[in-house]
Amino acid sequence: MVETAGRITLWGVEVFVAAADERSISVAARRLGASPSSVSQQLTNLETALGAPLLDRSARPMSLTPAGALFLKRAQAILNEAEQARAELALGAMSHLSRLRLGMIEDFDADVTPRLLSDLAGEMKTTRFLLETGASHRLHDQLDARALDVIIAADTGASAPWMEVHALMEEPFVAAVPKGLINKGDPIQILRDLPLVQYTARHHMGRMISDHLARHNIRLNNRFELDSYHAIMAMVAAGAGWSIITPLGFFHAHRFRAQTDLIELPFAPMTRRINLTAREGVLGELPQDMAARAKLILSEMIVDPAAQTYPWLRDKLVLL
Repeated sequence: MVETAGRITLWGVEVFVAAADERSISVAARRLGASPSSVSQQLTNLETALGAPLLDRSARPMSLTPAGALFLKRAQAILNEAEQARAELALGAMSHLSRLRLGMIEDFDADVTPRLLSDLAGEMKTTRFLLETGASHRLHDQLDARALDVIIAADTGASAPWMEVHALMEEPFVAAVPKGLINKGDPIQILRDLPLVQYTARHHMGRMISDHLARHNIRLNNRFELDSYHAIMAMVAAGAGWSIITPLGFFHAHRFRAQTDLIELPFAPMTRRINLTAREGVLGELPQDMAARAKLILSEMIVDPAAQTYPWLRDKLVLL
């Protein structure tokens, strides 16, 4: 093995940035797919090469030293330049990209995600695909931390000069209610009397719903707060309550659709946008190509079938 102590290596810089972001050796190791001992050794090598301690490892959580805070800006610039160099070498030959780290919201994991991965794999035959599924705010954090290359997630309002954003679709928030319930009277009054099964405010979508209700002074009987589409829809199907959800969330828990109805939100409307986001200039035309491919898949698998089943969604669930 080549001795790297006393040398500044790109891997050492990447390890340092991960450790600085996570403030933990073990968490940085998981993010990088390395062992904690390897991460610790790389940090020691880098500090030796620079002649200054970069991290106070005795602090909990671990903190940057003054030298570490100064070097972090340079380290981020080094990684950006390395990514740009890789992109320039790959331009015109994306089929030879060795690795693509893709983040997708859980709304798509049963249909859109497998189709998109299969299509990409058919063209990028030598590429290894690493997929992470999760909540939108977590995927944005992972992209910001360079742990992911491309994400398809809900717009969280985040903005940065390095972001390349391609809008994919817009969807309304709707009401999922027990089957046949709304046929019996005024929707607003019925829903006010029925418990709200709310999507958790720990996630961005849940905070959007809570903020929207508060902004319009809408008070509901929200006895339940859950973080799973399937759990929410199971409760709605059982008649235990109703939920404010998106069409994507409703379709995601498809096994409960026969016992539930999807209706327009009977008060102030709200929408969310789904985007594809990457680091600008790093992957050449690949993000734009992926966005175009994703739109075709969304049209075929989500938007068109939804409009056929629920015609009132035709002008509300739309590609952008």
